[in-house]
Amino acid sequence: MNRKHFLYLGGTSLAGLLFVKQVNALTAVHQLVHLPQKVFVKLDDGIHELKSSDKQTWTYKDITVKLQYNHADLSASVHSPTMALHNVQLQWNYATPSTSIVLGDHWERTYGDVHFQPALFNRKLPWYFVQHNGAATTCFGVKTACNSICYWQLGDGKMQLTMDTTNGGSGVKLGDRILHAADIIATKNKPDENTFATARHFCGMMCPDPRLPKEPVYGINDWYFAYGNSSYDLIIQHTTLLAGLANDTNNKPFSVVDDGWSAYTNKEKNYRNDYSQPNDKFKDMHKLAGDINQLGMRAGLWTRPLSTKPDTYKKLLAPTIPGRDDVNLPTLDPTIDENLDYIKSNITLYKQWGYDLVKHDFSSYDIFGRWGATMADGLTVPGWQFNDNTKTNAEVILDLYRSIREAAGDMYLIGCNTMSHLSAGMFEMNRIGDDTSGNEWARTRKMGVNTLGFRMVQHNKFYAVDGDCVGLTTKVPWDKNKQWMSLLAESSAPLFISAQPDALGAEQKQHIKHCFALAAKPQPIGEPLDWLTNQWPQKWKLDGKVKVFDWS
Repeated sequence: MNRKHFLYLGGTSLAGLLFVKQVNALTAVHQLVHLPQKVFVKLDDGIHELKSSDKQTWTYKDITVKLQYNHADLSASVHSPTMALHNVQLQWNYATPSTSIVLGDHWERTYGDVHFQPALFNRKLPWYFVQHNGAATTCFGVKTACNSICYWQLGDGKMQLTMDTTNGGSGVKLGDRILHAADIIATKNKPDENTFATARHFCGMMCPDPRLPKEPVYGINDWYFAYGNSSYDLIIQHTTLLAGLANDTNNKPFSVVDDGWSAYTNKEKNYRNDYSQPNDKFKDMHKLAGDINQLGMRAGLWTRPLSTKPDTYKKLLAPTIPGRDDVNLPTLDPTIDENLDYIKSNITLYKQWGYDLVKHDFSSYDIFGRWGATMADGLTVPGWQFNDNTKTNAEVILDLYRSIREAAGDMYLIGCNTMSHLSAGMFEMNRIGDDTSGNEWARTRKMGVNTLGFRMVQHNKFYAVDGDCVGLTTKVPWDKNKQWMSLLAESSAPLFISAQPDALGAEQKQHIKHCFALAAKPQPIGEPLDWLTNQWPQKWKLDGKVKVFDWS
């Protein structure tokens, strides 16, 4: 097949048009992505097109981009010894039928905005996309733990992959080293395989070695009724109240102590950014962990790894940028070894205190000064760089995650506000959506239901997907929270409940007991049956049965 031929997604000819069939019987068949028609790089002075005679080695001045097949992957690497490199763009001719719909992922958490939509080239599709057209489903993506932050664009007769190689808000200065930017893969549905099954299979291809919990994870978290106004006494009350509702002694639930425990650095402004010691409402975190264990639960702890005290030596801090400019909330530069050592020492400390799970939060925001919902026009503001400007942002993040992983040892880790594709294979769990709520049902519906519906394909393929808590309070209708709790428990996803004592009656306790019993044991993967057409899927296949929820 001529690799310059126009790619067209449609009908039964899909396989032959998307992939290059290998003659060698030892090589995977129908697994290799075409070489692109065009390659570009973005430098300080703009975007430049590269030239090639074989479509595998592309050059512009002293920049070289190499594309090489490695079994089922198309590996992309770049050498830019003298010029600051912002990104590499690969572009294919690619016609998209008007009847097709496309699902992209998100940079880090989702924000209630993920769903299948018609192709639109200006829309960025982070990490991968799933395209559905009649009986055909096609997936393109990059493997997890890549050294660039990648997104796809689709429409206007073309498909483009951008591999962002910035350092902070500036081009990376690679020097003589060659950057392995990403490994590109693709697949299509098998006969009689639906879109959900194809997408799950593809997630497994992108992350061939996930790190998963040994047993299903479930339990409680104080955030959605305490919202940081917590104490040792409140944690013990909450744990005592719910510990008796969990009867599986072989897989005990977790009691996660969320934000509110750490030492104050400015009590007047309620800033608690010293995560190496507790405040006077908690006093002894080792004792708290032990008391949680005595009550029949395992202890978990929330932390913000890149946050530090205002009197921290300025050379250790990340540059001040919009979103990261509060002098009372300084942020560590993750490219400085001393800072990584400090973060590792805190994680090790939590283990010594007796915590079996650590939920680490805010790292994407602390690195970029932006939430994922506001990254459409760029990951961060332009014009700044980290102390070490020779690494891409993806490499900086991976170094941070690996440091946390190393220090955690066999403790479970939940990444929250972590870059999804870089978390996969690193942490046992990932908080896949923005916050649910103990104050309003609409937020739980928007953030929780949406993220579980569209990231369930990643469950136990990247990590265990944490759709966030059931905010069980007097402010949220019980009939809605009951359904949300049931979906989490029956879908096999982690279940965490924030239970305000005043909201717990006999009916609530009985349902929690039922859901804890389900969540403690492996369940079949929940499948959203109407996700192709519904942004907040209502129809689910759970344990082989169809269940319809009312999220209105």
